[in-house]
Amino acid sequence: MKYLGESEIKELKLNWQLLIGEIYKASKIYAKGDFCQPIKPYLRYKDLKNRIIAMPAYIGGDINVAGIKWIASFPKNTESNINRAHSTIILNEEATGIPYAIINTPYLSAVRTASVTGAIIDKYMKINVSEKLNVGIIGYGPIGQMHLQMIEDQFGDKIEQYYIYDLNPEVFAEIPLNVKDKVSVMAAWDKVFEVSDILCTCTVSKSPYIDKKPKPNSLHLNVSLRDYKDSFLDYTDIVIVDNWEEVCRENTDIEMMHKNKGLQKEDTITMAEFLFDNNFDAKDKIIMFNPMGLAVFDMAIAKQFYIDCEKENKGIVLE
Repeated sequence: MKYLGESEIKELKLNWQLLIGEIYKASKIYAKGDFCQPIKPYLRYKDLKNRIIAMPAYIGGDINVAGIKWIASFPKNTESNINRAHSTIILNEEATGIPYAIINTPYLSAVRTASVTGAIIDKYMKINVSEKLNVGIIGYGPIGQMHLQMIEDQFGDKIEQYYIYDLNPEVFAEIPLNVKDKVSVMAAWDKVFEVSDILCTCTVSKSPYIDKKPKPNSLHLNVSLRDYKDSFLDYTDIVIVDNWEEVCRENTDIEMMHKNKGLQKEDTITMAEFLFDNNFDAKDKIIMFNPMGLAVFDMAIAKQFYIDCEKENKGIVLE
């Protein structure tokens, strides 16, 4: 068994095209039903705002790996300058169940999240071939920073400007030099919202606040899942979910739209349908993507990192 620490993983050069390709591949395998992924249980105790989530999964095809992600989210950690989220992944051989890797994964989780977003943006770009676009990021912590890095790396030639808002001005020191000329820091979230063709929410918001009419033909990447008021459904033409049963719970925006506005599973489309089904018209539509986070994506990305670490002889062999 090999242990991969965060330092080894961060030494690898991120190949966003490869990682987004793995999400495409895993989505197709998932749509074919070659997977096993129980609904995630949430472990809560004492302060019920905290949670530790178990994410077991198997994904077949030529990814062919089983494993589990164990991720803790403690929002008050940030008040003590501790990361909000901490996670570990164990990978098991598909045929024998033998565990062969333990991976410290806060960084990898951020990469997976941005890779999933990247697949949606990639398809959106193919549908809406037009002039350069403006990207907005509300919340510029580790997830927001990873999204800026991914979008600029993969789609930078199609981006006119980035607009960023965060409650903590100190995070803006993390804007990379190579993209600084394209970044505008805004004084309020709505200033970002109103100019964004692609809007990504990466906050730890306790309650939804977005209730304005969006820019026409815009893509809304609801990464943090609790930023949009249920009234936003009135403006939305296409609602994408990675898994309805997962995302329609835990007080997500989707659950509130379901309870308060009557949104049903059949009113949404899956991520795989958006990526691969060209029979529905998505051009010139307002699109909202709501990813609860599929464990199969974590397994696919974790295995790719394991393969890359093996090639470079990284990690610690455990007895």
